[in-house]
Amino acid sequence: MEASKALTQASSLTSGLPDSLIRLSDGESRCDGRVEISLHGMWGRVLDDDWNIKDATVVCRQLQCGIAKKAYYLPRSERGIGLVGLRSVQCDGNETQLVLCKTSHSQALPTGVAEDVGVICSESKKIRLVNGTQRCAGRVELYHDGIWGTICDDNWDLSDANVVCKQLGCGYAIKAFVSAHYGEGSGQIWLDDVNCTGAESGLWACPSRAWGQHNCQHKEDAGVLCSEFLDLRLVNGNDCAGRLEVFYNGTWGSICSNHMSQLTAITACKHLNCGDSGEIDKDFKYGRGSGPTWLDHIDCNKQHSSLWHCQSDPWDPQSCDNRAEETHISCTGRKGTAAPATAECPNSTSCSDREKLRVVGGEDVCSGRVEIWNQGSWGTICDDSWDIADANVVCRQLGCGSAVSALSEAAFGEGTGPIWLEKIHCKGTELSLWDCPSKPLFGKNCDHKEDAAVDCSDLPRQPETQNVKISAPVIVCVILGALLCLVLAILAGQIRSARAQKRGVSLSTVMKCLLKEAGKC
Repeated sequence: MEASKALTQASSLTSGLPDSLIRLSDGESRCDGRVEISLHGMWGRVLDDDWNIKDATVVCRQLQCGIAKKAYYLPRSERGIGLVGLRSVQCDGNETQLVLCKTSHSQALPTGVAEDVGVICSESKKIRLVNGTQRCAGRVELYHDGIWGTICDDNWDLSDANVVCKQLGCGYAIKAFVSAHYGEGSGQIWLDDVNCTGAESGLWACPSRAWGQHNCQHKEDAGVLCSEFLDLRLVNGNDCAGRLEVFYNGTWGSICSNHMSQLTAITACKHLNCGDSGEIDKDFKYGRGSGPTWLDHIDCNKQHSSLWHCQSDPWDPQSCDNRAEETHISCTGRKGTAAPATAECPNSTSCSDREKLRVVGGEDVCSGRVEIWNQGSWGTICDDSWDIADANVVCRQLGCGSAVSALSEAAFGEGTGPIWLEKIHCKGTELSLWDCPSKPLFGKNCDHKEDAAVDCSDLPRQPETQNVKISAPVIVCVILGALLCLVLAILAGQIRSARAQKRGVSLSTVMKCLLKEAGKC
């Protein structure tokens, strides 16, 4: 965590007290953290065994950080070391400096007598973007009262996003995202119904509900994409070979190759995690671009590990004189262990949404581990937030009816290669998985033991020549049916025999009577 320190110089109003500097260290903003004081030019810790809100109020006042929200002791793992500047501070709360309170000046302290102290002031606010690939895109989070929290997307629009981008030095807003586009946050939701005009200097200056008052869930977390967001890719080839494009001002565009050295190509390969060597292709086999041509005369040296560190001409959407100047490079490295391409889906631009989706490892094409085609290879989906609504979209897109279950933890075995997506949030009514909000997986939040899977209601039609699998219940029914038929046959035989015997007795009796009558005659 980056330390943020606030300094305030103040002259002592009381004879005999030293001039002092005070600062807050290791906090999230300039107005929160561990209290430290400089006396006679030496920084020291402030230790106390009865630190309270009155003492914290004086610190916040001296630092011009508003009012004190919290006075606390630091946990043992975060305690400082070294000299002690002040001990046993006892303030009334109206002092202008901490040294004007009743204190003990000590450079040594027996172990365990007192503890390092900290404060959180009301002006302790900070903003950040989370889960984007670069600093100027992501889920918007605010630091307030010592806690990071998100913003609800109710009424979230481009004016609100503009304030965020300007506040972070990221230019202007390209898009205001809703529905947790960059993934769901956790914990506190700080603001709701934000309604900026776009001219505010900070998001907390915009009209909104009171801090912490909302009617939202984290599936409604707001996000932004700013104009200064940068990204780099290779297209029309594979992950590590193709036409070089840069994302700037909300648009992908080409990079010109004028005066480009092999060292610059190598730097681009390093930037893309495609190895430590590469070369510029001169045969233009990766096709021509159609968007802007953003950069030219890029010049990198051996110390550069990222293309953003290299010198170049200013951004210009018409940097190249013609498309023949576009940059095509091939890197020697490869990203991950991508699965081989298939004939049906040679690249992501020529495939339909249906062709870019499959299930693997099940008994048929309607159950198994979910895999998607992206950037030239098949990859899996992380099971974070995977639910029946997401599975329903997959089953419908595959022509397999509705979802019976949404399975997690690699239920159909672990996949290989990249894990392309996590935290998919479908409503269940989308026609395609690509229509659902999701988060690209750039970190190591998941591994293949968390691969998502589905079991759909419909089964594919089997060809007539294919062997039909007979399940155990069917076999049991056949056996029981045969036994029933046998019992019925035996019973029928017994009934028939009984009837025959009855007919035989009656006939003999009649004959005897007839013979008796004949004798009388």
